[in-house]
Amino acid sequence: MKKKLITTLLGASLLLAACGGEKAADKSATEAETIKIGALGPLTGGVAIYGISATNGLKLAVDEINANGGILGKQIELNLLDEKGDSTEAVNAYNKLVDWGMVALIGDVTSKPSVAVAEVAAQDGIPMITPTGTQLNITEAGSNVFRVCFTDPYQGEVLAKFTKDKVAVKTVAIMSNNSSDYSDGVANAFAKEAEAQGIEIVAREGYSDGDKDFKAQLTKIAQKNPDVLFIPDYYEQDGLIAIQAREVGIKSVIVGSDGWDGVVKTVDPSSYAAIEDVFFANHYSTKDSNEKVQNFIKNYKEKYNDEPSAFSALSYDAAYILKAAIEKAGSTDKEAIVKAIKEIEFDGITGHLTFDEKNNPIKSITIIKIVNGDYTFDSVVSK
Repeated sequence: MKKKLITTLLGASLLLAACGGEKAADKSATEAETIKIGALGPLTGGVAIYGISATNGLKLAVDEINANGGILGKQIELNLLDEKGDSTEAVNAYNKLVDWGMVALIGDVTSKPSVAVAEVAAQDGIPMITPTGTQLNITEAGSNVFRVCFTDPYQGEVLAKFTKDKVAVKTVAIMSNNSSDYSDGVANAFAKEAEAQGIEIVAREGYSDGDKDFKAQLTKIAQKNPDVLFIPDYYEQDGLIAIQAREVGIKSVIVGSDGWDGVVKTVDPSSYAAIEDVFFANHYSTKDSNEKVQNFIKNYKEKYNDEPSAFSALSYDAAYILKAAIEKAGSTDKEAIVKAIKEIEFDGITGHLTFDEKNNPIKSITIIKIVNGDYTFDSVVSK
């Protein structure tokens, strides 16, 4: 009797264990049915316009990928967190995504939070692609950190050569944001290359985040009458500086960095003359006749009722680069994905791309010229 009872209890225990195992296996299988991709961006705060534009491009790409069968037959599960443009918030959000189980990160958007997150991601070995972080040292954090956009020094150098060749200048003045690593980084590279090209820097003035009145600095520049005024900053400041530059009598050709993309939205049409014929670096042009580019623009407009910025295009490309890498790797193993990204050759909305030894893209720069409040295509330039 005891033997029979023991056998019965043992059988029941094995059955329960088997049921529990099946449930655990079912749960594991369910979790594995999606590919978890984390994303960061400033969706609120002072630079939210960049984060929203960038993450809209990312979401469009993810929707397309999922509608076309996903990656390796699995749907992407995107977890997008708001870091408010703050480095500490960005690291905290990154840690939440790690706990959630992301296999790769697309982000961050602006440079300072991207640097902070890259330093942590490098320790974890998680594949990280910043679509838009241009600060040079982002990818220096680790071999698993990549970027889709060109770097600050790269665009500074190319813009100096463009200024020499296209505008045929002899003298340049520089207005840069002393509070911004981005602005200073581009300005420093531009100044160094401009001097190498035989261009004289006749004035260099600075300002800080939040400044609204630039007339004291611009009046000093006006006295030097430079051929070109170089303004490397984000468009909220760029528009204000350009308007005030014209008000104090500066007639110089204005050249700017990729942060100018979006400036037309911040300038009243009555002031369009202030930004007329401004040249600035960008990552693509909406006037590009390439079918892939035009389809992207069409789909973006249909989804968001807005025209995609360069931030949108770069983030869109980042999603497809990650897709191609995971497919090339044949798995979501982080080391395999990193290796696949390094070896990738990619044609996207922002052009043909391969990665150099520091995980920075080898690509051309599109020069945009503002005409009658519109962004017109000028040329494509490279080093």
